[in-house]
Amino acid sequence: MEQQKLPNSTLILVFGILSIVTCCCYGIIGLALGITAIILASKATQLYIANPEIYTGYSNVKTGKILAIIGIVLSVLYLIFVVWIISVFGWEAMQDQELMQERMREFMGQ
Repeated sequence: MEQQKLPNSTLILVFGILSIVTCCCYGIIGLALGITAIILASKATQLYIANPEIYTGYSNVKTGKILAIIGIVLSVLYLIFVVWIISVFGWEAMQDQELMQERMREFMGQ
């Protein structure tokens, strides 16, 4: 029987990588890509476990899933950081660099 490539194995790997790269886009893009990669990886893993002799490319799925988990963690941490910055300094300060510097000095007690 001829082996075939596991569906979406390359896409899972790419989404895992992109979830790490885009985690600094306020955390949203990296989170979405990471979650998508995890969902696709679980479906691909079920297919592979059912018939491991038929499919190749499971290493891409495992690597992509690990990268997606790292990307999700980094995205969540960055999202928490952004929410904290907005709650401490305010949305207006995020828009105005001088106001941000002034509020940071106030926060530091200078």
